[in-house]
Amino acid sequence: MAEGTSVNGVASSMSNKRQGYLEWDDYFMSVAFLSAQRSKDPRTQVGACIVNEDRRIVGVGYNGMPRGCSDDDFPWCNEGVTELEKKNLYVCHAELNAILNKNSADVRNYTIYVGLFPCNECAKVIIQSGIKEVIYYSDKYEDKITSKASRIMLDHAKIKYRQYQPTNGQIVIDFTSLDEMKDRIIS
Repeated sequence: MAEGTSVNGVASSMSNKRQGYLEWDDYFMSVAFLSAQRSKDPRTQVGACIVNEDRRIVGVGYNGMPRGCSDDDFPWCNEGVTELEKKNLYVCHAELNAILNKNSADVRNYTIYVGLFPCNECAKVIIQSGIKEVIYYSDKYEDKITSKASRIMLDHAKIKYRQYQPTNGQIVIDFTSLDEMKDRIIS
């Protein structure tokens, strides 16, 4: 078909798709990273995104305090405090929040994208929820016992996991880009 010829009334030159769009893994991991920006944890912000077989997002979450527990009244550190003052006793991890925030009946056979490899507690929730695959960005705690236990459980439950390999080093959200596009169309 020659350029300028139309298909269903649309010029073929308009049918060239844009290059540089996000691949699916980049898109879903970006949603997890964007969700992490809601976390009030001063040290570690983690987000999670659950996706169904049709590549539809069914749940997102980030690490934070449980509902009804004020972010101002509970601790945000683990060092230099008594056991009862450690944040780990109170914070809900991103994976748990994504599963609890789901907008579907269940998440069986779905995939979860998460910034950090899941700890043992999150692995239990992932297994119990029926998620089939974990795609994580960082494994900075791989030598900790909680990560080792997580791997053991995920392996026994036959849940796949893999480290995400970004296509790009960064994805920039430019809120002004739509205004610039409008200006180009008008001129």
